[in-house]
Amino acid sequence: MVPHQYAERCDEILTHTDIIERVRPDMPEEESLYELSELFKVFGDTTRIRILYALFESEMCVCDIASLLNMTQSAISHQLRILKNAHLVRARRDGKTIFYALDDDHVHTIISQGMEHISE
Repeated sequence: MVPHQYAERCDEILTHTDIIERVRPDMPEEESLYELSELFKVFGDTTRIRILYALFESEMCVCDIASLLNMTQSAISHQLRILKNAHLVRARRDGKTIFYALDDDHVHTIISQGMEHISE
């Protein structure tokens, strides 16, 4: 949505149709943009970011994550379920223990580049 102050100016000048027509074919479908928006919402919670950063460093079980973050195992399990549903973490069973890790290199890159971006 264009802010009101710019909407009036836009009526006074010619639209840059060459730019619009060049960009239009590369615009993703609404469903894809919605899914991307939902993915970024998952990153909008500090607890989930803390869990992801812990898993950025090492594969861990719920008990270890809870101890590291000084939270209950129940709270960690709830957040891990959300992260797993978003395909950001994966689980691996070893006997009775389930270990969690970042799902793939894409998640590692998101965390790494996010940290780099805020450090600048």
